[in-house]
Amino acid sequence: MGSRAAMVGTERALAMLRSLPRLTLANVKNPNNTQATKRGRAQHGGDKHGAGNKGSGQRQNYMRIGYETGNNPFYLRFKYEPYYQGHHLRRQYPPMSLLKLQRLIDTDRVDPSKPIDLVSLVGTGLYNFNPGQKHYGVNLTDYGADSFKAKVNIEVQWATELVIAAIERNGGTITTAYYDPDCLFAMKNPEKFFCRGIPIPKRMLPPPDAAVYYASANSRGYLADPTKISEERLVLAQKYGYELPKIEDDPDYQMLTIRKDPRQIFYGLEPGWVINLKNECILKPTDKDLLKYYAT
Repeated sequence: MGSRAAMVGTERALAMLRSLPRLTLANVKNPNNTQATKRGRAQHGGDKHGAGNKGSGQRQNYMRIGYETGNNPFYLRFKYEPYYQGHHLRRQYPPMSLLKLQRLIDTDRVDPSKPIDLVSLVGTGLYNFNPGQKHYGVNLTDYGADSFKAKVNIEVQWATELVIAAIERNGGTITTAYYDPDCLFAMKNPEKFFCRGIPIPKRMLPPPDAAVYYASANSRGYLADPTKISEERLVLAQKYGYELPKIEDDPDYQMLTIRKDPRQIFYGLEPGWVINLKNECILKPTDKDLLKYYAT
């Protein structure tokens, strides 16, 4: 009887082991572990999931940006001012200082014995502009005005009174001139433009908001009266206290007085001409209508 009872107990134990799950770390409990169960944060033990208890926080219905709980909001109390209206249309003039211009002359990158214009400055490889980004030429700044000693005949697109005085003090001349985007693309890379085999375009007149500047003798505009420019040269010399050199007696008088025609882009080249670099020749129009178009 004893052996039979032992066999029954053994079978029951084996059957129980077959039904129990396998021994893993998940079902093993350390009886010496005294770590307390973590309780959720905040008053309700974390069962609100960060949404609070009542109100808009619970319903996730937050106030819109700018709402001031019943007050007239800030963006309605003050008048709208379009600070950046039309900013993508404003003309930009990448700067070049008088100090850099003097350095270009001292290192023989720019020849002061010839008229200097935007083409000369870009040809140095040390000044760049992008007409596609509304760049309309060079802005000659007054940094280095005290150390500027060169005598030049320079044409820029923007200059201040101090810059004009620094150049005229040394016996030089300066002109501010406007170029439209088509002309600027041709001046940025003349060789590439000539290889296209198209006529040199004529320069357009400045827009109304720039016409006053380029027609003023104070800014030495290319559309200003030469007589008034001579008067303003003397007035500026008296204002800054230097003796104005008489360019009529200067041996470089002819070079200092070279000016472009208001329709001209390149020195020595007229609008309407086609430059053939391969055959090294210039094709000039002969039709009367074309000559009239490029002359007016």
